[in-house]
Amino acid sequence: MRCFAAKLLMVSVALPLALLSCSPKDSYFAAGPRESRLETEKLLKMLGGEKDESEARFILIQRISNNLMSAGYPERLNVFLTSYVERHPHDPFNAYYLFIVAQNYKNAKAWPLAAHYYERILRCHPDILIHEQPVHLLCLKELVRIIDRPDYRINYYKELVARFADYIDAGSTWFYMAKTCEALGEWEQAVQAYTNFLKYPDTVIGGYPDAHRQVMKLLAFNNSDKSWSRSSLDELVTQIRTAIAEKDARALGRLQAGVGFFAVFWDQEESAVSPLSMIAIGEFLRSSYISCARTLDPESTRQEAYLATYGWSYRMPTWYFYFRKIYYPGNPEINGRWEWAGIYFGEKL
Repeated sequence: MRCFAAKLLMVSVALPLALLSCSPKDSYFAAGPRESRLETEKLLKMLGGEKDESEARFILIQRISNNLMSAGYPERLNVFLTSYVERHPHDPFNAYYLFIVAQNYKNAKAWPLAAHYYERILRCHPDILIHEQPVHLLCLKELVRIIDRPDYRINYYKELVARFADYIDAGSTWFYMAKTCEALGEWEQAVQAYTNFLKYPDTVIGGYPDAHRQVMKLLAFNNSDKSWSRSSLDELVTQIRTAIAEKDARALGRLQAGVGFFAVFWDQEESAVSPLSMIAIGEFLRSSYISCARTLDPESTRQEAYLATYGWSYRMPTWYFYFRKIYYPGNPEINGRWEWAGIYFGEKL
């Protein structure tokens, strides 16, 4: 990330080089309404007279910064703060000053420059508190939001849980770390992160209302033998048809997905518990004449498919068998195979 951000920093060469080496006393920084300019000029003189890198200097810089922001000059404030940090590399508040610069770039949607300064704070400046929160924590939170590359983002998540477990929503951090590991193809790390996520059952993940159930299902699938999966949809449907024709309940049972198999009405969620889902299919198979549609349902796709079956019971004769392609990047031999995932009772809505 350091090399990447350093290259991106070259974008800032559009600023006049003279400004980068100017003194804080320069009138360039005394901008805005007359009253504000006069105050800033006085503050700059006072700042130049301060010999120690003390809290007094911090207060002066704060007031100058507020004047520049109030006057609508975040670019000049960035130059002021970065040039000050260059001249005073041992000021204990430098991390705070650069954080203001990073936030200004973020607000201007200059993501590469913002990322550079967040990263610079993390690697080059000791941590300090800003409004009772560590500035390193604030930088890491911003970086996971604005950095797209998962190979960078995963390191920020790791640092968050390693250094700031008491400050963060650990559950959501583990969840998004797992998602990032998946994107990188680091399946074993993803499984470990998902396992840690389940230790926080009260965590709510925005956009994932059923996150805990889905993760539990994923981990159960990961730990299963996956013997019910088939290499193709045709193979799976052929074996289903054969088991039904021969009234072979055991064969049909072996074809059911070993994890997450459901049996619900069309207007129910997969997670709903239907009374019929607890009834052994074998009992219906032996006592009834079951037939299958000659072809798959027209709404079938390359990812999921439906097969209508008939004659199961007087009250609910039609059952649709639901098949889906398995998404399991942890094992290329399993990923893309097919499973019989569940049953929908009744005619399609």
